[in-house]
Amino acid sequence: MLKSNIDKATGFEKRFEKIGTVVYENSEVASKAVAKEIADLIKVKQAQRQPCILGLATGSSPKGLYAELVRLHKDEGLSFKNVISFNLDEYYPMEPDSVNSYVRFMKEQLFNHIDILPENYNVPDGLLTKEDIADYCNAYEAKIEAMGGLDLQVLGIGGNGHIGFNESGSLQNSKTRLVALDHITRVAASGDFSGLENTPRTAITLGVKKIMEAKRVILLAWGERKSNIIKASVEGEITSRVPASYLQEHNNATFILDQAAASKLTRVNTPWLVEKIIWTDRLIRKAVLSLALNLKKPILMLTDADYIENGMSDLLADSGPAYDINIKIFNKLQNTITGWPGGKPNADDSKHPERAQPVKKRVIIFSPHPDDDIISMGGTFKRLHEQGHEVHIGYQTSGNIAVADDEALRFASFVCDYNEKFGITSAEALAIYKKSANFLKNKKSSEIDIEEVRYIKGLIRKGEARSTCHFIGIPDEQIHFMELPFYETGAIKKNPIGIGDVKITADLIEKIKPHQIYAAGDLADPHGTHKVCLDAVMAAVKQLKSKKFMKDCWVWLYRGAWQEWGVDEIEMAVPMGPDQVLEKRKGIFKHQSQKDGVVFQGNDSREFWQRAEDRNKETADLYDELGLSHYAAMEAFVRWYY
Repeated sequence: MLKSNIDKATGFEKRFEKIGTVVYENSEVASKAVAKEIADLIKVKQAQRQPCILGLATGSSPKGLYAELVRLHKDEGLSFKNVISFNLDEYYPMEPDSVNSYVRFMKEQLFNHIDILPENYNVPDGLLTKEDIADYCNAYEAKIEAMGGLDLQVLGIGGNGHIGFNESGSLQNSKTRLVALDHITRVAASGDFSGLENTPRTAITLGVKKIMEAKRVILLAWGERKSNIIKASVEGEITSRVPASYLQEHNNATFILDQAAASKLTRVNTPWLVEKIIWTDRLIRKAVLSLALNLKKPILMLTDADYIENGMSDLLADSGPAYDINIKIFNKLQNTITGWPGGKPNADDSKHPERAQPVKKRVIIFSPHPDDDIISMGGTFKRLHEQGHEVHIGYQTSGNIAVADDEALRFASFVCDYNEKFGITSAEALAIYKKSANFLKNKKSSEIDIEEVRYIKGLIRKGEARSTCHFIGIPDEQIHFMELPFYETGAIKKNPIGIGDVKITADLIEKIKPHQIYAAGDLADPHGTHKVCLDAVMAAVKQLKSKKFMKDCWVWLYRGAWQEWGVDEIEMAVPMGPDQVLEKRKGIFKHQSQKDGVVFQGNDSREFWQRAEDRNKETADLYDELGLSHYAAMEAFVRWYY
């Protein structure tokens, strides 16, 4: 438990934080630390010949924790025979053997791999009649109380701050009950259920009161998508709109975060407001740009008084006056802007983010899904080709699970009609169509597609990607469909990155010998595909870095449909005029299966082309607000140094 107001990992004071928080380098390290605490608690209880009462959570956040607990059991002999567990929640209604049931989740992630007694784990029943739910919930709480209460409760956190399924508006004294799920929660879960229309509207959840009564609470949060709600929960006011904020009043609660989830906390995002710091170039840039945007002033209009009144007097004393700092930051930001993403021929390299030589570069754009290239960097993609560079596209996955069932059926039907119209006899095509149609007609929610349907869906996306490349002007020999093995499970859940994924990626890089690599650094992708694809690229680059051609290879990271780089992070900004914005939109429209009702919409109701345009416009507007040139849109990149 945290006693000090200083974080040991960072050394920062935490006076803005109202809940103990510990920030780890990544979720793997964090999960191991939490697993050790739980293991130690279990052993203490064993020595006392007492049961250990654990409250457990589901979702993506505790998966690493459960994996480490399984390892401790198998490799180090940790026994769970004295553990009695109570899960937070369950969808309602829900069959216990459904692919989305939390009973199944807990068995697959933990229970089936340890020696916990089957009668000792408890998950809310998703098959009750509505008339029985109230009595069941009372009995669930009574059972916890009879055990002496929860020794330790593990939590995740929803995008709206829910804990368990205690949604916004839940009261602090709320009891275990049936709840209506918030739209935001349902949208976040809709990918697991193959669409919002199949996602449950209700769930049974342990109440806030029982969570607050736990002797120890640990909340896990990973990734940048959680950073805003973490800040609101840890630093904001206690409010029913953010149920996780209730934990500010718990006397033994800790938020366990990775660096991305902690990125909006004051001590991480604006450490100069917390204590005296060493002003690095990166921190100076971040502080000055934040100051200008907060005050709604162009960089060159900031004054000494602005610095002093906003906690930056140390910077002024070290590097001032304000005029000198402003000029330096303005010039740095100005130099990120380039209409020549492949480098401007015969130009001064010191003034441009990319090298002038060689004039014609070989380029690989890695696209995790078959549309990320055009959505995320379509303007840059087109400009690289138009400026004479040899541009290759590596489509890392088939993207087949993101195609709606009716689209697959429509294309299969088209093949049959095509054959009939032109007198082509194909019993095989007809058989595939009938088999696919029969499967889709009887398909259950979240059921994995049969192989034929997956292939059809993959072909649809492959055709759309090829159409986009032809629209840009890329020939077929520069289009590479990689079909990384980790993705091809047919389910939302993908396999971890494997040797085969890295080898396919490394082989393509070695074949092309690029001067530039573009890869998706968009780690807010809700299903994690972008991260695995980026990991494959990074592993391949590190594997090849000793090769002679890699000494001339620069890696640029773009972001996609889910977020954008912060203006303080951007190292290359490629501007677009109104006509180029429309051209990019036309390229995105080639992906017809991803328009007008996307299978994996995320929590943003806008279509992908709208998100891309709004995001690119917002970046351009930020540059304008800071006093730089005004463009219709900008695509942003950060360089990765390997």
